[in-house]
Amino acid sequence: MNKNSKIFIAGGTGLVGSAIIRNLLSKGYNNLISSFNRKKPQEYENSLIKFYPINMISQLDVNSFFEKERPEYVFLSAAKVGGIVANNTYKADFIYDNIMISSNVIHASYKYGIKKLLNLGSSCIYPKLSPQPMKEEYLLSGALEPTNEPYAIAKIAAIKMCRYFNEQYGTNFISVMPSNLYGTNDNFNLVDSHVLPALIRKFYLAKLLSQEDYKNIKNDFRIAGNSKLHIDNKTVVIANDTSKEDMLLALNYFGIKTDSLNANNNQYITNQINVSLWGTGTPFREFLYVDDLADAVVYLMENYDYKDIGEFINIGSGIDLTIKELASIVKRIVGFTGTISFDVSKPDGTPKKLLDISHLKSLGWSPSVSLEDGITKVYDWYKNRS
Repeated sequence: MNKNSKIFIAGGTGLVGSAIIRNLLSKGYNNLISSFNRKKPQEYENSLIKFYPINMISQLDVNSFFEKERPEYVFLSAAKVGGIVANNTYKADFIYDNIMISSNVIHASYKYGIKKLLNLGSSCIYPKLSPQPMKEEYLLSGALEPTNEPYAIAKIAAIKMCRYFNEQYGTNFISVMPSNLYGTNDNFNLVDSHVLPALIRKFYLAKLLSQEDYKNIKNDFRIAGNSKLHIDNKTVVIANDTSKEDMLLALNYFGIKTDSLNANNNQYITNQINVSLWGTGTPFREFLYVDDLADAVVYLMENYDYKDIGEFINIGSGIDLTIKELASIVKRIVGFTGTISFDVSKPDGTPKKLLDISHLKSLGWSPSVSLEDGITKVYDWYKNRS
Protein backbone atom coordinates (compact mmCIF):
# COMPACT_ATOMS: atom_id res chain seq x y z
CA MET A 1 0.00 0.00 0.00
CA ASN A 2 1.09 3.57 -0.60
CA LYS A 3 -0.34 6.70 0.99
CA ASN A 4 -2.57 7.41 -2.02
CA SER A 5 -3.93 3.86 -2.41
CA LYS A 6 -7.72 3.62 -2.36
CA ILE A 7 -8.47 1.59 0.76
CA PHE A 8 -11.90 0.26 1.71
CA ILE A 9 -12.57 -0.41 5.39
CA ALA A 10 -15.75 -2.50 5.50
CA GLY A 11 -17.53 -1.69 8.74
CA GLY A 12 -15.70 1.52 9.54
CA THR A 13 -18.13 2.65 12.23
CA GLY A 14 -17.58 -0.39 14.45
CA LEU A 15 -15.02 -1.08 17.14
CA VAL A 16 -12.43 -2.61 14.80
CA GLY A 17 -13.12 -0.60 11.67
CA SER A 18 -12.92 2.76 13.41
CA ALA A 19 -9.58 1.75 14.99
CA ILE A 20 -8.20 0.75 11.58
CA ILE A 21 -9.27 4.13 10.20
CA ARG A 22 -7.53 5.93 13.08
CA ASN A 23 -4.35 3.97 12.46
CA LEU A 24 -4.35 4.57 8.71
CA LEU A 25 -4.97 8.30 9.16
CA SER A 26 -2.16 8.55 11.71
CA LYS A 27 0.21 6.99 9.15
CA GLY A 28 -0.73 9.43 6.41
CA TYR A 29 -3.06 7.34 4.25
CA ASN A 30 -5.36 9.81 2.52
CA ASN A 31 -7.72 7.90 0.23
CA LEU A 32 -10.00 5.98 2.58
CA ILE A 33 -13.55 4.83 1.94
CA SER A 34 -15.83 2.99 4.34
CA SER A 35 -19.35 1.74 4.97
CA PHE A 36 -22.06 2.41 7.52
CA ASN A 37 -25.51 0.93 8.06
CA ARG A 38 -27.55 3.56 9.86
CA LYS A 39 -25.75 6.85 10.46
CA LYS A 40 -22.50 8.41 9.33
CA PRO A 41 -20.20 8.83 12.37
CA GLN A 42 -19.96 12.44 13.49
CA GLU A 43 -16.25 12.16 14.31
CA TYR A 44 -15.49 12.03 10.57
CA GLU A 45 -17.85 14.79 9.44
CA ASN A 46 -15.00 17.14 8.54
CA SER A 47 -12.54 14.53 7.28
CA LEU A 48 -11.79 13.41 3.74
CA ILE A 49 -13.05 9.87 4.36
CA LYS A 50 -15.95 8.88 2.14
CA PHE A 51 -18.67 6.88 3.88
CA TYR A 52 -21.23 4.92 1.90
CA PRO A 53 -24.53 3.49 3.20
CA ILE A 54 -24.00 -0.13 2.12
CA ASN A 55 -26.14 -3.10 3.10
CA MET A 56 -23.28 -5.58 3.44
CA ILE A 57 -25.71 -8.53 3.45
CA SER A 58 -26.88 -7.59 -0.07
CA GLN A 59 -24.70 -8.91 -2.89
CA LEU A 60 -26.22 -6.29 -5.21
CA ASP A 61 -25.28 -3.42 -2.87
CA VAL A 62 -21.74 -4.69 -2.35
CA ASN A 63 -21.11 -5.34 -6.04
CA SER A 64 -22.51 -1.94 -7.02
CA PHE A 65 -20.18 -0.28 -4.54
CA PHE A 66 -17.09 -2.17 -5.77
CA GLU A 67 -17.95 -1.49 -9.41
CA LYS A 68 -18.28 2.24 -8.74
CA GLU A 69 -15.38 2.81 -6.36
CA ARG A 70 -12.85 0.12 -7.42
CA PRO A 71 -10.86 -0.03 -4.16
CA GLU A 72 -7.29 -1.36 -4.32
CA TYR A 73 -7.10 -2.74 -0.77
CA VAL A 74 -9.80 -4.06 1.56
CA PHE A 75 -10.01 -4.51 5.32
CA LEU A 76 -12.97 -6.82 5.98
CA SER A 77 -13.95 -5.75 9.50
CA ALA A 78 -17.73 -5.65 9.01
CA ALA A 79 -19.59 -8.28 11.04
CA LYS A 80 -22.59 -8.93 13.23
CA VAL A 81 -21.07 -9.30 16.69
CA GLY A 82 -22.19 -9.76 20.29
CA GLY A 83 -21.52 -11.47 23.58
CA ILE A 84 -22.61 -14.85 24.86
CA VAL A 85 -26.26 -13.76 25.32
CA ALA A 86 -26.64 -12.44 21.78
CA ASN A 87 -24.77 -15.34 20.20
CA ASN A 88 -26.90 -17.88 22.01
CA THR A 89 -30.19 -16.07 21.29
CA TYR A 90 -29.87 -14.98 17.65
CA LYS A 91 -28.17 -18.04 16.20
CA ALA A 92 -29.74 -17.89 12.75
CA ASP A 93 -28.99 -14.18 12.40
CA PHE A 94 -25.36 -14.63 13.44
CA ILE A 95 -24.59 -17.42 10.96
CA TYR A 96 -26.57 -15.96 8.04
CA ASP A 97 -25.50 -12.32 8.36
CA ASN A 98 -21.81 -13.11 8.83
CA ILE A 99 -21.63 -15.66 6.02
CA MET A 100 -23.34 -13.21 3.67
CA ILE A 101 -21.11 -10.27 4.64
CA SER A 102 -17.86 -12.17 4.15
CA SER A 103 -19.04 -13.97 1.00
CA ASN A 104 -20.14 -10.73 -0.65
CA VAL A 105 -16.97 -8.78 0.16
CA ILE A 106 -14.53 -11.60 -0.64
CA HIS A 107 -16.23 -12.44 -3.94
CA ALA A 108 -16.47 -8.77 -4.97
CA SER A 109 -12.80 -8.30 -4.10
CA TYR A 110 -11.93 -11.13 -6.50
CA LYS A 111 -14.40 -10.02 -9.17
CA TYR A 112 -13.17 -6.43 -9.25
CA GLY A 113 -9.47 -7.24 -8.97
CA ILE A 114 -8.43 -5.73 -5.65
CA LYS A 115 -4.74 -6.11 -4.88
CA LYS A 116 -5.04 -7.40 -1.33
CA LEU A 117 -7.70 -8.19 1.26
CA LEU A 118 -7.38 -8.69 5.00
CA ASN A 119 -10.18 -10.70 6.60
CA LEU A 120 -10.77 -10.35 10.36
CA GLY A 121 -12.06 -13.34 12.27
CA SER A 122 -12.28 -14.35 15.92
CA SER A 123 -10.58 -16.70 18.36
CA CYS A 124 -13.93 -18.50 18.79
CA ILE A 125 -13.03 -20.48 15.66
CA TYR A 126 -10.96 -22.82 17.84
CA PRO A 127 -12.39 -25.94 19.54
CA LYS A 128 -13.97 -25.49 22.96
CA LEU A 129 -11.39 -27.77 24.56
CA SER A 130 -8.44 -26.77 22.38
CA PRO A 131 -4.92 -27.23 23.78
CA GLN A 132 -3.53 -24.00 25.21
CA PRO A 133 -2.17 -21.68 23.97
CA MET A 134 -4.04 -22.13 20.72
CA LYS A 135 -1.85 -22.52 17.64
CA GLU A 136 -3.14 -21.85 14.15
CA GLU A 137 -2.94 -25.55 13.28
CA TYR A 138 -5.55 -26.41 15.95
CA LEU A 139 -8.36 -25.15 13.69
CA LEU A 140 -11.06 -27.82 13.16
CA SER A 141 -9.36 -30.25 15.55
CA GLY A 142 -12.40 -30.56 17.84
CA ALA A 143 -15.96 -29.49 18.61
CA LEU A 144 -16.78 -25.79 18.88
CA GLU A 145 -18.26 -24.01 21.91
CA PRO A 146 -22.06 -24.38 21.42
CA THR A 147 -22.97 -20.87 22.62
CA ASN A 148 -21.14 -19.19 19.73
CA GLU A 149 -20.96 -21.99 17.17
CA PRO A 150 -22.98 -20.13 14.46
CA TYR A 151 -20.62 -17.13 14.55
CA ALA A 152 -17.56 -19.41 14.63
CA ILE A 153 -18.75 -21.41 11.62
CA ALA A 154 -19.26 -18.20 9.63
CA LYS A 155 -15.75 -17.02 10.50
CA ILE A 156 -14.22 -20.41 9.61
CA ALA A 157 -16.05 -20.26 6.27
CA ALA A 158 -14.47 -16.84 5.58
CA ILE A 159 -10.98 -18.19 6.34
CA LYS A 160 -11.49 -21.10 3.99
CA MET A 161 -13.01 -18.87 1.32
CA CYS A 162 -9.94 -16.61 1.35
CA ARG A 163 -7.67 -19.63 1.14
CA TYR A 164 -9.54 -21.26 -1.74
CA PHE A 165 -9.77 -18.05 -3.75
CA ASN A 166 -6.01 -17.71 -3.32
CA GLU A 167 -5.43 -21.28 -4.45
CA GLN A 168 -7.83 -21.22 -7.40
CA TYR A 169 -7.50 -17.65 -8.64
CA GLY A 170 -4.13 -16.46 -7.32
CA THR A 171 -5.61 -13.70 -5.16
CA ASN A 172 -3.77 -12.25 -2.16
CA PHE A 173 -6.37 -12.56 0.63
CA ILE A 174 -5.02 -12.92 4.18
CA SER A 175 -6.90 -13.72 7.39
CA VAL A 176 -6.18 -12.79 11.00
CA MET A 177 -7.75 -14.16 14.18
CA PRO A 178 -7.75 -11.68 17.07
CA SER A 179 -8.40 -12.46 20.71
CA ASN A 180 -11.21 -10.71 22.63
CA LEU A 181 -11.09 -7.03 21.72
CA TYR A 182 -12.04 -3.88 23.58
CA GLY A 183 -11.67 -0.15 23.07
CA THR A 184 -13.42 3.12 22.30
CA ASN A 185 -16.49 2.86 20.04
CA ASP A 186 -17.27 -0.53 21.56
CA ASN A 187 -20.83 -1.79 21.99
CA PHE A 188 -21.98 -1.17 25.58
CA ASN A 189 -25.54 -2.44 25.14
CA LEU A 190 -26.08 -4.79 28.08
CA VAL A 191 -28.15 -7.23 26.04
CA ASP A 192 -25.60 -8.01 23.34
CA SER A 193 -22.21 -6.58 24.36
CA HIS A 194 -19.04 -8.50 25.05
CA VAL A 195 -17.82 -9.08 28.59
CA LEU A 196 -15.38 -6.20 29.04
CA PRO A 197 -17.60 -3.31 27.86
CA ALA A 198 -20.47 -4.86 29.84
CA LEU A 199 -18.33 -4.87 32.98
CA ILE A 200 -17.27 -1.25 32.48
CA ARG A 201 -20.86 -0.12 32.07
CA LYS A 202 -22.26 -2.22 34.93
CA PHE A 203 -19.69 -0.98 37.43
CA TYR A 204 -20.13 2.61 36.22
CA LEU A 205 -23.91 2.39 36.70
CA ALA A 206 -23.42 0.75 40.10
CA LYS A 207 -21.08 3.56 41.11
CA LEU A 208 -23.64 6.17 40.03
CA LEU A 209 -26.31 4.32 41.97
CA SER A 210 -24.18 4.30 45.12
CA GLN A 211 -23.89 8.07 44.72
CA GLU A 212 -27.65 8.35 44.03
CA ASP A 213 -26.76 10.14 40.79
CA TYR A 214 -29.99 9.38 38.95
CA LYS A 215 -29.45 12.17 36.43
CA ASN A 216 -26.34 10.51 35.01
CA ILE A 217 -27.94 7.06 35.21
CA LYS A 218 -30.69 8.36 32.91
CA ASN A 219 -28.05 9.93 30.66
CA ASP A 220 -26.16 6.65 30.46
CA PHE A 221 -29.26 4.74 29.33
CA ARG A 222 -29.92 7.43 26.72
CA ILE A 223 -26.42 7.20 25.23
CA ALA A 224 -25.43 3.55 25.65
CA GLY A 225 -28.79 1.89 25.01
CA ASN A 226 -31.33 -0.30 26.82
CA SER A 227 -33.60 2.67 27.53
CA LYS A 228 -36.70 0.59 26.77
CA LEU A 229 -37.10 -2.72 28.58
CA HIS A 230 -39.83 -5.31 29.06
CA ILE A 231 -39.59 -6.59 32.62
CA ASP A 232 -42.15 -8.96 34.16
CA ASN A 233 -44.93 -7.91 31.73
CA LYS A 234 -44.13 -4.25 32.32
CA THR A 235 -42.55 -1.84 29.85
CA VAL A 236 -39.92 0.36 31.48
CA VAL A 237 -38.71 3.41 29.56
CA ILE A 238 -35.76 5.36 30.97
CA ALA A 239 -36.30 9.05 30.19
CA ASN A 240 -36.02 12.39 31.96
CA ASP A 241 -39.26 11.84 33.86
CA THR A 242 -38.67 8.17 34.78
CA SER A 243 -39.37 7.41 38.44
CA LYS A 244 -36.69 6.21 40.82
CA GLU A 245 -38.56 2.93 41.20
CA ASP A 246 -38.46 2.22 37.46
CA MET A 247 -34.78 3.06 37.26
CA LEU A 248 -34.06 0.66 40.12
CA LEU A 249 -36.12 -1.97 38.33
CA ALA A 250 -34.07 -1.52 35.16
CA LEU A 251 -30.77 -1.67 37.04
CA ASN A 252 -31.87 -4.77 38.91
CA TYR A 253 -32.80 -6.38 35.58
CA PHE A 254 -29.14 -6.12 34.57
CA GLY A 255 -27.84 -7.50 37.85
CA ILE A 256 -27.19 -4.19 39.61
CA LYS A 257 -28.98 -4.74 42.88
CA THR A 258 -29.80 -1.93 45.20
CA ASP A 259 -30.01 -3.61 48.58
CA SER A 260 -29.08 -6.68 50.62
CA LEU A 261 -30.59 -8.43 53.60
CA ASN A 262 -28.97 -7.77 56.97
CA ALA A 263 -29.04 -11.08 58.84
CA ASN A 264 -28.81 -9.40 62.24
CA ASN A 265 -32.11 -7.54 62.16
CA ASN A 266 -33.73 -9.00 59.04
CA GLN A 267 -33.88 -5.57 57.39
CA TYR A 268 -32.69 -4.37 54.03
CA ILE A 269 -29.61 -2.13 53.73
CA THR A 270 -30.38 0.16 50.82
CA ASN A 271 -26.87 1.57 50.38
CA GLN A 272 -25.27 -1.84 49.76
CA ILE A 273 -24.84 -2.20 45.99
CA ASN A 274 -24.09 -5.57 44.42
CA VAL A 275 -23.22 -6.33 40.80
CA SER A 276 -24.19 -9.83 39.66
CA LEU A 277 -22.23 -11.34 36.76
CA TRP A 278 -22.93 -14.37 34.58
CA GLY A 279 -21.29 -17.72 35.24
CA THR A 280 -18.72 -18.84 37.78
CA GLY A 281 -16.08 -16.23 37.02
CA THR A 282 -13.50 -18.99 36.48
CA PRO A 283 -13.11 -19.05 32.65
CA PHE A 284 -9.87 -17.53 31.35
CA ARG A 285 -9.94 -14.87 28.65
CA GLU A 286 -7.32 -12.94 26.71
CA PHE A 287 -7.91 -9.28 25.79
CA LEU A 288 -6.31 -7.02 23.20
CA TYR A 289 -6.74 -3.27 22.98
CA VAL A 290 -8.34 -2.55 19.62
CA ASP A 291 -5.76 0.07 18.61
CA ASP A 292 -3.08 -2.58 19.05
CA LEU A 293 -5.07 -4.83 16.72
CA ALA A 294 -5.38 -2.03 14.17
CA ASP A 295 -1.63 -1.46 14.27
CA ALA A 296 -1.03 -5.18 13.73
CA VAL A 297 -3.35 -5.53 10.73
CA VAL A 298 -1.99 -2.41 9.02
CA TYR A 299 1.52 -3.71 9.66
CA LEU A 300 0.63 -7.04 8.04
CA MET A 301 -1.05 -5.36 5.06
CA GLU A 302 2.02 -3.19 4.51
CA ASN A 303 4.63 -5.93 4.83
CA TYR A 304 3.32 -9.47 4.31
CA ASP A 305 1.35 -11.49 1.77
CA TYR A 306 -0.59 -14.74 1.85
CA LYS A 307 2.55 -16.71 0.98
CA ASP A 308 4.22 -15.34 4.13
CA ILE A 309 1.30 -15.79 6.52
CA GLY A 310 -0.42 -18.99 5.42
CA GLU A 311 -4.10 -19.76 5.99
CA PHE A 312 -4.39 -17.29 8.89
CA ILE A 313 -2.45 -15.79 11.79
CA ASN A 314 -3.33 -15.15 15.45
CA ILE A 315 -3.25 -11.64 16.93
CA GLY A 316 -3.42 -11.28 20.70
CA SER A 317 -1.68 -10.13 23.84
CA GLY A 318 -0.43 -13.57 24.83
CA ILE A 319 -1.72 -13.05 28.40
CA ASP A 320 -4.99 -14.24 29.92
CA LEU A 321 -6.83 -13.94 33.25
CA THR A 322 -10.08 -15.17 34.80
CA ILE A 323 -13.34 -13.26 34.46
CA LYS A 324 -13.27 -12.87 38.25
CA GLU A 325 -9.83 -11.24 38.07
CA LEU A 326 -10.95 -9.04 35.19
CA ALA A 327 -14.02 -7.91 37.14
CA SER A 328 -11.84 -6.91 40.10
CA ILE A 329 -9.59 -4.82 37.84
CA VAL A 330 -12.53 -3.03 36.19
CA LYS A 331 -14.19 -2.46 39.57
CA ARG A 332 -11.04 -0.79 40.90
CA ILE A 333 -10.49 1.39 37.81
CA VAL A 334 -14.12 2.56 37.79
CA GLY A 335 -14.05 3.21 41.53
CA PHE A 336 -17.03 1.07 42.51
CA THR A 337 -16.86 0.11 46.19
CA GLY A 338 -19.74 -2.37 46.43
CA THR A 339 -19.71 -6.13 46.04
CA ILE A 340 -19.60 -8.65 43.17
CA SER A 341 -21.53 -11.93 42.93
CA PHE A 342 -21.71 -14.61 40.25
CA ASP A 343 -24.86 -16.25 38.90
CA VAL A 344 -23.69 -19.84 38.46
CA SER A 345 -26.97 -20.80 36.75
CA LYS A 346 -25.74 -18.91 33.66
CA PRO A 347 -23.28 -20.39 31.12
CA ASP A 348 -19.53 -19.83 31.23
CA GLY A 349 -18.67 -20.49 27.60
CA THR A 350 -15.26 -21.86 26.64
CA PRO A 351 -13.15 -22.52 29.77
CA LYS A 352 -9.94 -21.02 28.36
CA LYS A 353 -9.01 -19.12 25.18
CA LEU A 354 -5.36 -18.07 24.96
CA LEU A 355 -3.81 -17.53 21.55
CA ASP A 356 -0.31 -18.58 20.59
CA ILE A 357 1.10 -15.43 18.98
CA SER A 358 4.60 -16.74 18.27
CA HIS A 359 4.04 -16.60 14.49
CA LEU A 360 3.08 -12.92 14.64
CA LYS A 361 6.03 -12.08 16.89
CA SER A 362 8.37 -13.81 14.44
CA LEU A 363 7.14 -11.34 11.80
CA GLY A 364 8.23 -8.42 13.98
CA TRP A 365 5.07 -7.21 15.75
CA SER A 366 4.08 -7.24 19.44
CA PRO A 367 1.29 -5.44 21.38
CA SER A 368 2.13 -2.30 23.34
CA VAL A 369 -0.93 -1.40 25.49
CA SER A 370 -1.31 -3.19 28.83
CA LEU A 371 -4.74 -4.38 29.96
CA GLU A 372 -4.99 -1.89 32.85
CA ASP A 373 -3.90 1.04 30.67
CA GLY A 374 -6.36 0.01 27.98
CA ILE A 375 -9.29 -0.33 30.38
CA THR A 376 -8.44 3.06 31.90
CA LYS A 377 -8.45 4.67 28.43
CA VAL A 378 -11.83 3.12 27.57
CA TYR A 379 -13.41 4.05 30.90
CA ASP A 380 -12.21 7.66 30.63
CA TRP A 381 -13.68 7.83 27.13
CA TYR A 382 -16.93 6.17 28.19
CA LYS A 383 -17.72 8.33 31.23
CA ASN A 384 -16.95 11.55 29.34
CA ARG A 385 -19.31 10.92 26.45
CA SER A 386 -22.22 13.31 26.07
